[in-house]
Amino acid sequence: MRYQPPVSHRAHARAMRKDATKAENLLWQALRRSRLEGLTFRRQYPLDGYILDFVCFRPKLIVEVDGGQHAESVRDQVRDAHFRASGFRVLRFWNDDVIRNIDGVCAEILMAAGRGR
Repeated sequence: MRYQPPVSHRAHARAMRKDATKAENLLWQALRRSRLEGLTFRRQYPLDGYILDFVCFRPKLIVEVDGGQHAESVRDQVRDAHFRASGFRVLRFWNDDVIRNIDGVCAEILMAAGRGR
């Protein structure tokens, strides 16, 4: 059966898509429509009570783009552990890294997906 998140989570995810940061928008332009070597990403996707910035279900990869408020975040550590226990690999990038080095970020995503050189 297909996963169906609660209506409130879907509405919050939709609002977050409309209010994305500059870094999230920049990375989305690189990931959308399978532009990154055919990987299919979803953005601001609600899953298990969390909203993921970007997720690719094959190969179970989550990409988070964070600002300074996420530094040393215990909540993020708990969240990442939850998804790792479910078999996901979680990558976190700072907003500034995405803005200044989008090619490097994409290369790291490809490596994590098993498609890098």
